[in-house]
Amino acid sequence: MMMITRKSFDLQTLKHSSSFGTNRSKSSELFFSSLSLSESSKISISPPPISELTLTPPITAHSLKDLILSSQWHFIKHISPNLTKTLVSTVLYDLRAKPDLIIKFVDQLEPHPLNTQFHCIAIAIISRCPLPKQALQFIKKVINSGVATNREMFNELVDARERLGISSSIVFDFLIRAFCELKRADEAFECFYMMKGKSILPKIETCNDMLSLFLKLHRMETAWVLYAEMFRLRISSTVYTFNIMINVLCKEGKIKKAKEFIGYMEGLGFKPNVVTYNTIIHGHCSRGNLEGAHRLFEAMKAKGIDPDSYTFGSLISGMCKEGRVEEASALLCNMEENGLVPTAVTYNALIDGYCNKGKLEMAFIYRDEMVKKGIMATVSTYNLLIHALFMEGKAVEANDMIKEMEGKGMTPDTITYNILINGYCRSGNVKKAFNLHDQMVSKEILPTRVTYTSLIYVLSKRNRMKEADDLFLKIMGRGFLPDVIMFNTLIDGHCANENIDRALALLKEMDRMKIPSDEVTYNSLMRGHCRKGKVEEARKLLEEMKRKGIKPDHISYNTLISGYSRRGDMKDAFRVRDEMLSIGFNPTLLTYNALIQGLCKNQEGEHAEELLKEMVNKGITPDDSTYLTLIEGIGKVDDFVESNGQ
Repeated sequence: MMMITRKSFDLQTLKHSSSFGTNRSKSSELFFSSLSLSESSKISISPPPISELTLTPPITAHSLKDLILSSQWHFIKHISPNLTKTLVSTVLYDLRAKPDLIIKFVDQLEPHPLNTQFHCIAIAIISRCPLPKQALQFIKKVINSGVATNREMFNELVDARERLGISSSIVFDFLIRAFCELKRADEAFECFYMMKGKSILPKIETCNDMLSLFLKLHRMETAWVLYAEMFRLRISSTVYTFNIMINVLCKEGKIKKAKEFIGYMEGLGFKPNVVTYNTIIHGHCSRGNLEGAHRLFEAMKAKGIDPDSYTFGSLISGMCKEGRVEEASALLCNMEENGLVPTAVTYNALIDGYCNKGKLEMAFIYRDEMVKKGIMATVSTYNLLIHALFMEGKAVEANDMIKEMEGKGMTPDTITYNILINGYCRSGNVKKAFNLHDQMVSKEILPTRVTYTSLIYVLSKRNRMKEADDLFLKIMGRGFLPDVIMFNTLIDGHCANENIDRALALLKEMDRMKIPSDEVTYNSLMRGHCRKGKVEEARKLLEEMKRKGIKPDHISYNTLISGYSRRGDMKDAFRVRDEMLSIGFNPTLLTYNALIQGLCKNQEGEHAEELLKEMVNKGITPDDSTYLTLIEGIGKVDDFVESNGQ
């Protein structure tokens, strides 16, 4: 017989299949003995293609272990369907000191429900290796294969843990952490309860991962349930735990309780850190309470906790939202004096603030400043500037910004396209808006409700209501769920085009789909009725919205006043005006113009003049419409203007 190397096979034995039938044990012995022959052998024979092998000898734990140790992965993959659970489990146990090899070996085995047992043994072994990322990746791969439910995996891990003599919770901690990384919160929490049932306590880091996930998924109630369980099980919290729960309180709008939580954690011997204060400062700023944010800012400095870039960023963002851009700019200087580097988010907040103030020049100055400092402008930066340019009617400059953005390798996103489409819709350019929609789709950027609401709006303004309806039905057919804004846009379009019946049908459709209507919905419908002189129907809608718990606004009342005034029903118009005053709404320019128009129509000039004096005394400046109505109605406006110095 020829001698072969350790990594070769006894091909003569493999080819003579009859020998396996007559003397299987001897052939097997010969085959496996050849695997362990000395590497000093000088002659080697290359194995034939797998198709030439008519029969392979039985695999033992010892021979499989040798194949793994010699990295015969191709051959292992070929024989994997014939490997039994017992055989694989035995080999995994024998190789428990070599987790790297175990990962490579299990990778050769096709995921199957029958393989759950040895996958879980592998997980238990790998969980003890010094590289947690490697263990998590492997567990996520097993989870994603779908070979077992979380409960089945848990039970198999219990057995594997006992067999391997693992006393810590590490195996289950990794399982929960893997579910958290996959954002499968319910399965992670179920594993927590299964651990509790086995009297095994998870590490605090595992609990923190779950709390953090519940926070990200806005499942605040579940976070509190878990926190209560941790308290009952006496799982000691860390500063990180407290910071998460403070963030939960802030997200719930309970800023006062969040501040009280600082005292609670200090009472337990934990020192709040910069993240603790940043969380509450951000909570204050997001709700417009800048004074509260500043008090906390001073308190943290008094305790020797230095503010960081995030602290300043939150305050700057809060100031910009409140329109206090000059103070925000001063705080940016203060931040830089303290040696802190602003982020793109901070600069974007300032750019947004100045854009909202109509100060585009300052917005561009900050854009240039951030670039000079090596802070890359983001897609959000460009979106803010493009939107501001469109609001100023500067479509050419907005398009130039798009080119600049693309020239820097940035791809316009959904928001960019929505800004562009909305801008062209507002200017009435139907063709350009739909071309952009088609371009968006061709680039595999999914349109949103905002996209389609803008397109429905422009079709409505162009009196193309059939196309607007067709588009609405088309997107519904694609699975888009319209919201109240989209419905309001379509309802307003039909009302403006005097198709009140279709508008009312859409209101019924909203009710059927359980999409709550609002005051904007009813104001459009009321205007639709009033345009056709059906003020009583509009009045019924006002009462209907009250019954639904929707509060009428000043537009609701002005619509009715205008409707009655156009008909000359001034008694009813003034009754609505009085009702409006009784609930705390002050008359507006529209209120006075409608009433003056009605009085002039009824040739009640003196009363109209009295209203004109009243509105001037209340600091409301008459406009051209006011004077034209008076000129047409009574022709005495010149005397009034002279006597009042208008």
